[in-house]
Amino acid sequence: MKKLENKIMLITYSDSMGKNLKDLDRVLSDYFAKAIGGVHILPFFPSSGDRGFAPINYTEVEPAFGGWKDVERLAEKYYLMFDYMINHISAQSRYYKDFLANKDTSEYKDLFIRYKNFWEGGEPTKEQVDVIYKRKPRAPYVDAHFADGTTEKVWCTFDEEQIDINVKSETAKQFIKSNLISMCKHGAAIIRLDAFAYATKKAGTSCFFVEPDIWELLNETAKIPEPYGVNILPEIHEHFTMQIKIAEKDYYVYDFALPMLLINALYYGRTQYLKHWLEICPRKQFTTLDTHDGIGVVDVKDLLPDDEINRTREDIFKYGANVKRVYNTAAYNNLDIYQVNCTYYSALGDDDKAYLLARAVQFFAPGIPQVYYVGLLAGKNDLKFLEESKVGRNINRHYYTEEEIAEEVKRPVVAKLINLMEFRNSCKAFNGNFSMRECADNKLHIVRELDGCTAELIADFEKKEFQVMADGKKVF
Repeated sequence: MKKLENKIMLITYSDSMGKNLKDLDRVLSDYFAKAIGGVHILPFFPSSGDRGFAPINYTEVEPAFGGWKDVERLAEKYYLMFDYMINHISAQSRYYKDFLANKDTSEYKDLFIRYKNFWEGGEPTKEQVDVIYKRKPRAPYVDAHFADGTTEKVWCTFDEEQIDINVKSETAKQFIKSNLISMCKHGAAIIRLDAFAYATKKAGTSCFFVEPDIWELLNETAKIPEPYGVNILPEIHEHFTMQIKIAEKDYYVYDFALPMLLINALYYGRTQYLKHWLEICPRKQFTTLDTHDGIGVVDVKDLLPDDEINRTREDIFKYGANVKRVYNTAAYNNLDIYQVNCTYYSALGDDDKAYLLARAVQFFAPGIPQVYYVGLLAGKNDLKFLEESKVGRNINRHYYTEEEIAEEVKRPVVAKLINLMEFRNSCKAFNGNFSMRECADNKLHIVRELDGCTAELIADFEKKEFQVMADGKKVF
């Protein structure tokens, strides 16, 4: 089974490019075999909510998607990323159900965070609630209704189907170890630790990226897959300095700042903020422009001035194609102020030139590029799915049939993107040094070099034009 390599990774659900993992395998082989080196298969385990992110267990593949043989078949061709929801497990899992049925005699009673044990006196003060980094306008909990008729509060950061885990307990440590080892044996090359910063909690703190607890959890977790040659990737959406801290300890991180910085540069034809980030960003990272979530805003705090962040966010509704402010409100079950729901192609006004330039910069930036499946096909906002579901994030979660994909790859913008991806995967210069040449504020000149092999990107953000050179010859 393949291990991690510096080739472009596709991000996709099991049923978004065809109906299941067999279809996905066939689609990739037919159209993207040289463009894709790895695949992040978004959660493919049985789940009770959040499109896979409320896992019931990690021991089986959701039957509608296929089985472990289908996953392992993909692992023979591509290096794979699996998701591990280190912060929570499904309320429908046998672990939580056993806890509800047996309470203090359950073998999983220590797997969850019980308010009566966590807070002094069993309840947080108003001041303690106020400082928690939370996604609800109240203390993060649900009421656990036990079979004996009693009720108590247990920690719940996100949806009521996602019950938080007490990662400090020995029960949780064994639970994590067992699940990660299973993933390694089934073909994972890298394991993404979803909602990682929420997993460490301490009364009186933000309960988000709590130090030094976060480092203890990261180090303990990383040691589990290490004997299998498998890496971990903590997923955190917040201030860029958190990514830098993690990278300084030689872990992989995400570059979630690049998407907004590129939109800013492409909207206004100026590259100073983008250049600054490219100079200081971690080198051991995965770059993104789009994911299954929205376009991150919080990640560029202090990389863009506040007025530039506000201007860029607001202008997505002005310059973007078919994206409205209402899609980010309660009317569409989305009150996340940290992200904007939109495909990246539509955020750039469905403009082929701007989109290809953005991808070229991503591919030349330090790190391993990830391309979301909708972005791979230069997908527009799916307003039909959005309106049918009234879920804001579904604007960027279109289900492609194999027939649709066969037509989409004929579009010039998609064909050019595939060519650019194939070049990125085949040119050894991308395994070497990254540098930028001095140029005007509306331009960007990046050079990648290894053992005398060079690749150059020369871009004009006002004209939205670029060229790619390999060893001095124009290739794109």
